[in-house]
Amino acid sequence: MRQAGRHLPEYLELRAQAKDFLDFCYSPSMAAEATLQPIRRYDMDAAILFADILLILDAIGLDVRFEKGVGPIVETVNDESDLNRVPMEKAVQRLSPVYETVDRVRSKLDSNKALIGFCGAPWTVALYAIEGRGGTDKSTARSWAYTNADLMNKLLDLLIEASAQYLSEQVKAGADALMIFESWAEGLPSDLFQSLVVEPNARLVNRLREMDITVPIIGFPRGAATMLEAYTSQVAVNGVGLDTAINPAHVAGAVPNTMAVQGHLDPLLLIAGGDAMDARVRELLQAYSGRPHIFNLGHGVRPETPIAHVERVVELVREGAT
Repeated sequence: MRQAGRHLPEYLELRAQAKDFLDFCYSPSMAAEATLQPIRRYDMDAAILFADILLILDAIGLDVRFEKGVGPIVETVNDESDLNRVPMEKAVQRLSPVYETVDRVRSKLDSNKALIGFCGAPWTVALYAIEGRGGTDKSTARSWAYTNADLMNKLLDLLIEASAQYLSEQVKAGADALMIFESWAEGLPSDLFQSLVVEPNARLVNRLREMDITVPIIGFPRGAATMLEAYTSQVAVNGVGLDTAINPAHVAGAVPNTMAVQGHLDPLLLIAGGDAMDARVRELLQAYSGRPHIFNLGHGVRPETPIAHVERVVELVREGAT
């Protein structure tokens, strides 16, 4: 989760060279370097593409900017005309720097290292287009689902197709696997979880398969909790990301044993380190020893994370895997 980032001094040095965050994401040389930095430092088994889930909104014609200390600020969708600003072909082309980044990274990665491409899931990206920013209680976007159902469906339709095209191009450029980040699945009632998370994610995965994209796909319905089984039984992903709060005992009943799981060490425990971190890493390795397991965090690496603690986790995982 967010391998490249603010806990690495080499990343901070690189980030300072870009005029803003969008410029950073759209600069293939810098984005490729950011993707490769944690591989050089930690010898991870896979690289995660450096990009942002909101690039898709920029591509479809909404103004996106990132303010220091605030985060992303997005021009909001008000009516159907806001969904028709940019033809799909042009929107996909707008993201071509990302495909170049993928190509550059794949050409520099060892053949035994995987490259994971990604996008934001339709509901999560739609939420930013409706509310204009993250970090809210999501009530505006949820209310939209009840009161603006037709426009919500059209927005989701647009994002499903744009995301499918975007991910397809990443695979063509060299991505070995894909991840769909449903970062704001938490707190939805079961009916909205079905209509906003399960069904759009299922349609996105199915659309990719229709496009002859055969690479593994990982879904991450963060905060799904007791609705995790609804997701894994209806969304045809090959693996599922697990957030910090999920209980391994619940996972055993909610996720088919043939489906890979990814996660879910607490990023705050990664900061704390010590015996408690070591014990939890071993506990998670043991909990998923009988199934395909990608060791990961339950959310992103935080800026204050000590590099030595990441190194220790990598060491423990490698010990546990042998």
